[in-house]
Amino acid sequence: MDASIFGVIGLFFLVFLRVPIAFAMAIVGFLGFGFTVNFSAASAMVTSLAYETGLSVGLSVLPLFVLMGSFVFHAGLSRDLYAASNAFVGHHRGGLAMATVVACGGFSAVCGSSLATAATMAKVAFPAMRSYGYSDGLAGGSIAAGGTLGILIPPSIVMVIYGLLTDQSIGQLFMAGIVPGILGIMLYVFAIAMVVRVDPKAGPRGARTSWKNRIRTLKSVWGVLALFLIVMGGIYGGVFTPTEAGAIGAVGALVFAIAKNGFDVRWLFRTTVETARMTAMLFAVLIGALIFANFINLTNLPRTLLTVANYFSETPILVILFIILVYLIFGCVLESISMITLTVPIFYPLVSQLGFDLIWFGIIVVVVTEISFLTPPIGLNIFVLRSVLADVPTGTLFRGVLPFFVADIVRLGILIAFPIISLFLPSLMR
Repeated sequence: MDASIFGVIGLFFLVFLRVPIAFAMAIVGFLGFGFTVNFSAASAMVTSLAYETGLSVGLSVLPLFVLMGSFVFHAGLSRDLYAASNAFVGHHRGGLAMATVVACGGFSAVCGSSLATAATMAKVAFPAMRSYGYSDGLAGGSIAAGGTLGILIPPSIVMVIYGLLTDQSIGQLFMAGIVPGILGIMLYVFAIAMVVRVDPKAGPRGARTSWKNRIRTLKSVWGVLALFLIVMGGIYGGVFTPTEAGAIGAVGALVFAIAKNGFDVRWLFRTTVETARMTAMLFAVLIGALIFANFINLTNLPRTLLTVANYFSETPILVILFIILVYLIFGCVLESISMITLTVPIFYPLVSQLGFDLIWFGIIVVVVTEISFLTPPIGLNIFVLRSVLADVPTGTLFRGVLPFFVADIVRLGILIAFPIISLFLPSLMR
């Protein structure tokens, strides 16, 4: 039996023992490399990899976008975005849920984290929907699904990690996520419309807002729009690199937060500490994945995958469908960053060998990862909501996300059938 099989089995065994995924990948990678070569070489590999990764200039983009998201989170922009969205669509049947999805899309555009988006919008939107008589399933489902947009609409931490693992342009990945992200919002809104059409009591109409108040709510979100345009416009126009964009975005978010809530040393200290913790976690997972990937590269798995690629050279889309199936299965037991760092180093050479665009494949991977946020038994966004909404049963939340899960499958099919949707904006950059 190939050593890679033992490695994967050992990895899942450690994960089910609740060993953190970063350490599980590092342990299996070190032991596998040691048994395959020798332990002196394995020690040298781990030391060199950790040192070079920690000092990588390219990775400096990670803490900058994390810091930007932390500033945006503490500035309370989620409430302003929800108020603006609700002012325009809240009077429609299911309008509050639609407003939640739109607000999630806007918040994720400057936050970059699905879990932070879901947790924040749960506190903001769920009480309002419940007060208007919305069903807990539709309210919770719209928040959980809208929160998944955080890893697709740029800037996205998951896209940064994918770009670093595959040596692809982070700027092009960001641009590739814009249209699929908008498509996701549209399909989620359509899903809500279908739910309230079948069951009107699930999403009663809200109060209509005058145009004067609508304009007033728009004034409160100008900072979000300006921040997004500066960061993404600068990357798209080649004015600055993604790393420079992260720095500019972090400073802009800090200025906006201070202008909105005033300066507080304690608030600034908490934000920087949270950023340091998140960054350390991301680096640990990335280093562990690279150690595991170095071990896998010594086994027969890469050669086996190339053989598979040659076998399916006439119908390469079958390989993509198989990879998607693997992601859907892994998504039931792994969270997103762990799944990306574990699988991408294994799959992307195969995808490249088959002639697929790795920018397009990155969007497919992110969309499938989004779906994993909603699938049992893990469904991280569901359990984030469960921790915030203690009185809502887990089963109710999983039933509530079912229409959005169907919408995600439809979106995935559209993106596979029409790669131009993902590649149009990046092609203009090239």
